[in-house]
Amino acid sequence: MTEAATAEPPATASGAASPTGTVLLADVTTPADVHGVHGAKGLSHWKCLAGRHDLAGEWEAVEWASIPPGGVSGEHRHTRTEELYFILSGEGEMYLDGVPHAVAPGSLILTGLGTVHGLRNTGGVRLDWLVTEVRSPHTSDALRGRATKPPGTARRKTEDDMNAQVHHLLDQQHIDPTELLTGPLRLIETVSLAPGEHLDLSSTGSEHTVFVLSGSGSAATADSEAALHGGVSVTLPKGTSVRLTADQDGLRLFHAELALVTSGVREGR
Repeated sequence: MTEAATAEPPATASGAASPTGTVLLADVTTPADVHGVHGAKGLSHWKCLAGRHDLAGEWEAVEWASIPPGGVSGEHRHTRTEELYFILSGEGEMYLDGVPHAVAPGSLILTGLGTVHGLRNTGGVRLDWLVTEVRSPHTSDALRGRATKPPGTARRKTEDDMNAQVHHLLDQQHIDPTELLTGPLRLIETVSLAPGEHLDLSSTGSEHTVFVLSGSGSAATADSEAALHGGVSVTLPKGTSVRLTADQDGLRLFHAELALVTSGVREGR
């Protein structure tokens, strides 16, 4: 398969159809040029790997972004979505409510509602990162016409109370985002597969997105197979399944899982 191509999924126990009925495959080639991202001067590169229209869950988007040395992704505040950044390459500073935090490959930044955040490339090579943006429960309820209690509007006063966290995911391997975020993200992890090992994922009560950090292998559904290498993403809408298998180089993956919401009740894993 090539970027933007899809694979037909096998049947699953849920019997539910995804909006597209396909596993979504994308890569970071042919990104768009973006000038003045979030009001900052300069050029950045951006690509959407999976969008809300292809998924049943409360995703806003899964994206890849990049800025050159000295580049800036401008400071901005999210009021309807929660967001994570996962640094893939380069070095930089993540500004959270005006406070800089050094980031490097493996850094994971969680930003809740109300946090002002921006990113600056402080190194000598480009700074690449993944973005996973998810609608807050309040936003989802409003969009779906459900009664909801508005979120609190009081701003936090100190860094200790900041509605954001910085982790080193390569050291921790997995985190529970519900300790900070209020939305449906349930798991963020890195997964290492040795040559010949595989990982089976099925989207029934949840949806998954995977990004290949390094190595090579394959992604197989019931009747289709695609090659995996660094920079390829695989996203599973509801009702789809895939087997990810490492070849002789092994595979190292970023994986995020989002619980689905049915009639106002969040489904479990």
